[in-house]
Amino acid sequence: MEDSTGNNPQSVGFTEKLKSWLSWSWTYICFIWFGMVLIMIYVLRSPLKLQESFTSASVFLNTLTPKFYVALTGTSSLISGLILIFEWWYFRKYGTSFIEQVSVSHLRPLLGGVESSSTSGLFSSVNGDAEPRPSVSECKVWRNPLNLFRGAEYSRYTWVTGKEPLTYYDMNLSAQDHQTFFTGDTQQLRPEDAVMQKAWRERNPQARIRAAYQAIEMNHECAAAYVLLAEEEATTITEAERLFKQALKSAGKDVNLLVYIKRRLAMCARKLGRIKEAVKMMRDLMKEFPLLGMLNIHENLLEALLELQAYADVQAVLAKYDDISLPKSATICYTSALLKARAVSDKFSPEAASRRGLSTAEMNAVEAIHRAVEFNPHVPKYLLEMKSLILPPEHILKRGDSEAVAYAFFHLQHWKRAEGALNLLHCTWEGTFRIIPYPLEKGHLFYPYPGCTETADRELLPSFHEVSVYPKKELPFFILFTAGLCSFTAMLAMLTHQFPELMGVFAKAFFSTLFAPLGFFADKMESFMPSSFWHQLTRI
Repeated sequence: MEDSTGNNPQSVGFTEKLKSWLSWSWTYICFIWFGMVLIMIYVLRSPLKLQESFTSASVFLNTLTPKFYVALTGTSSLISGLILIFEWWYFRKYGTSFIEQVSVSHLRPLLGGVESSSTSGLFSSVNGDAEPRPSVSECKVWRNPLNLFRGAEYSRYTWVTGKEPLTYYDMNLSAQDHQTFFTGDTQQLRPEDAVMQKAWRERNPQARIRAAYQAIEMNHECAAAYVLLAEEEATTITEAERLFKQALKSAGKDVNLLVYIKRRLAMCARKLGRIKEAVKMMRDLMKEFPLLGMLNIHENLLEALLELQAYADVQAVLAKYDDISLPKSATICYTSALLKARAVSDKFSPEAASRRGLSTAEMNAVEAIHRAVEFNPHVPKYLLEMKSLILPPEHILKRGDSEAVAYAFFHLQHWKRAEGALNLLHCTWEGTFRIIPYPLEKGHLFYPYPGCTETADRELLPSFHEVSVYPKKELPFFILFTAGLCSFTAMLAMLTHQFPELMGVFAKAFFSTLFAPLGFFADKMESFMPSSFWHQLTRI
């Protein structure tokens, strides 16, 4: 048993060496084969009448007028331009080159190529086990803890700008959430519940509101109908709060309804300036339902405490939720960075820091900023106002642009309130990318950055918003190649049309220079080998 296990590594090592030797020798065999083909063509040039064919081709090309070459180069420029336009459109829409994708997907298997297995080692967990790269299906979408009210906030934006801030994909996810929250626990649906289930699925807002009133006519204590009216019909926060209070009276013992309504009432109090009341409601809600941490009520609490500038309480909440065993979010990471930056940012100077070095507190602040930027690299551009903000969606993708928009929308004011915090962020955030040169392959404090965020964010964010992409994608080779080919052939067409004689002389000089090494090689072969040997090979 021991001998067999001892021999296995040797046999595997011999097999690997044999494979590497074969792959190494195959390259040189190809070169030798290519050289033999060239020699055979040269040897058989007389039987194949290559010289006569070349001469006749030269005579034919000399008889062509400059107009032919103008048409030829112009057509080439047009075709390459059309390919360039298509490639650019495909890259902007799907983030990859069409030609490259077809080559990898269809031609590579025909040529016997296989995907390199070396990349699997780059995605490894702490224990060293291979970890696959996240796919689109693995990019989980979360409910935005601070999502706005449709009637009182989102609709106002539409009235003013004429733009829809929410996508159908985002609203469809919300409809599914509402059906699960408000009718999922009922084993036998009441008539008003059946109406509300249909109401959540309606795409037209007015149809949803009419269905809610229909449910109230069936049962005046239909809490879900009051929730819908508070979310979508109420045009002010005060009116929404009144409807939520009515819903709370009718909620009974339905846990999902109670948690949702109390949370929205706390958010109404926060928006109406009753921040201490909102904080108390959120704390009571977290104590009453401690197992519902996945709803991220603590993120609402953190934002309200920051508004009160109760930084000690913020630190206490972070101590509980910024744990290695709990899922992270931009709110957790960037709030932690804000607290550490606030302690040193008022006296921070890049010039002084470069002379004397960073103090321990400054180093802690910089490391916290690097940690936050690694988790979500899209946030700093919104905090530093390098990108314009939009209304946050109702669902977000962690580490994506949608989460960055949602965080910056509510927390930009807190960063501005801390003197020098944005200056410290501006001076240090880009240093994160030197720590993680290949974010899709290997992370530093977190797992590698998921490659599916761009696709999911485009579904969650409105079309008028330019989605932030990380890491920045370089233009594919085929786009650069077709752009160069289009420009070069267009220039040749123009020069041939303007200076036909001069371009003819240039073309002859170019081709004579190009084929000069082949003529030199042929002369050397003639002088090196005896004429009788070539004669015998020709007869064979």
